[in-house]
Amino acid sequence: MIIKSIELSNFRNYEHLDITFDEGTNILYGDNAQGKTNILEAAYVSGTTKSHKGSRDKEMIRFDQTESHIKTLVEKNEKEYQIDIHLKKNKAKGIAINKVPIKKASELFGILNIIFFSPEDLNIIKNGPAERRRFIDAELCQLDKIYLSDLTNYNKILNQRNKLLKDLYFNPSLKETLPVWDMQLVNYGKKIIARRNQFIMELNIHYKISGGREEMVIKYEPNIEDIFFEDELIRAKEKDLKYAQTSVGPHRDDLKISVGDIDVRKFGSQGQQRSCALSLKLSEIKLVEQTIHDKPVLLLDDVLSELDHNRQNYLLQAIDDTQTIITCTGLDDFVKNRFTLNKVYEVENGCVHLHSNMMEDKNESE
Repeated sequence: MIIKSIELSNFRNYEHLDITFDEGTNILYGDNAQGKTNILEAAYVSGTTKSHKGSRDKEMIRFDQTESHIKTLVEKNEKEYQIDIHLKKNKAKGIAINKVPIKKASELFGILNIIFFSPEDLNIIKNGPAERRRFIDAELCQLDKIYLSDLTNYNKILNQRNKLLKDLYFNPSLKETLPVWDMQLVNYGKKIIARRNQFIMELNIHYKISGGREEMVIKYEPNIEDIFFEDELIRAKEKDLKYAQTSVGPHRDDLKISVGDIDVRKFGSQGQQRSCALSLKLSEIKLVEQTIHDKPVLLLDDVLSELDHNRQNYLLQAIDDTQTIITCTGLDDFVKNRFTLNKVYEVENGCVHLHSNMMEDKNESE
């Protein structure tokens, strides 16, 4: 699959933009805070309905405007899809596929699979468990609509249960309704734990297939095993009542990343942590390819500037046959290392210009 074009109206700092992409490597370069990442964000929203930053819809609408529109053309299996995302300041977003409105956001998933890689992802190993859970969920929700439904329901029930635990302080009679929420929480929680476990097992396999440079092992660390979830929830009841929050469940899961006998999260060097984060992303690409029998679109947001020369080469060579949209502040590394650049745009203050002399510049450097 590839993104053929994106058209923006009143999105972030763009009043209007119409940009086309090559099926190979696309570069968006320019100084910081010019709007490069906003284009990647629009692409990510088109595939997932959400911002990779966690921004709310109204935050993505251009200043002083009430609505924003993203139109993305996708080519997949020799078919073309038009994805329209209509963001509104005070209403729910509207989504249409080939100009036909859809009722559920999940209907969009699977048309455009996207893997987003930002400098923040390089810290996925050393940051808190929430980052690693987000890594799992971001991909599984694109690949598996059942998982998306289970996770959505679990989070809704978790919020309701936590609200009930707080309300019990003022109205103790509500306590008899707690088992109703517990039953549903366990039902969806068990499914989430099982699917996450399967995903991590598959990720390990694809890491080894892709020829990872270090002996990395990814281990799923569930807060509670699925078969014991119900018993542990009952056992934690008094604690949950005391602190007015749910203390056990997949919302507290984590990953353990090891190289040899070293727990990289606790004892690895920054270089090792970054190598493992990079390997996680590359393994993710391979896993997605096998699952959907196609290549996802890869978005790299100023990642290369955070990597040393060897890791840059490792990344760029590994994604050579994947449509990639890269943001960066300069082109020197690409020219110097003779990487193929299929399309290059300069971004300046919300204006995007095709860099037609890029290949001439590259030939001169050789």
